[in-house]
Amino acid sequence: MKYTRLTKEQLEEMHEEFATFLAAQQITAEEWKELKTEKPEVAEQELDVFSDLVWEKVLSKVEYIDKIDAQSVFLFQIQEQQIRLIVLKTKAQIDCTTQEGMQWVLDNYQQESVEVFQATKKLSEDRNQEIFELIQQGGSISKGDYYTFFSQLI
Repeated sequence: MKYTRLTKEQLEEMHEEFATFLAAQQITAEEWKELKTEKPEVAEQELDVFSDLVWEKVLSKVEYIDKIDAQSVFLFQIQEQQIRLIVLKTKAQIDCTTQEGMQWVLDNYQQESVEVFQATKKLSEDRNQEIFELIQQGGSISKGDYYTFFSQLI
């Protein structure tokens, strides 16, 4: 398995897609029930393959990731061959993970209490794996609103 298995909730949300996946594997609903009870390891493998397919599809479309913690905001723009990064670090006693804290960063990014950094990194051959690792480290897929805002100002 390349990524992680989808959660039970995620699999339930994707039950139609999973049924289509099983049909493509020529596994009927009845055979699936049988697999789960008689050959659980095979059923687990099918779940893993399906999860990887879903992750690949999702990750291939990712353009922005935000990773926000109490004192820092990491904004990633994922391009075809590189990742661009804007980092804002605050010296103030605020929590960037709250709406008020993020608003404070937006209002005060030009002050001495906020350090702003930029960087660019070439993507490896496995673009999706790098994106997945950013998500595993606490990043969230976003529409890029914060990245766009700050990239226009810097």
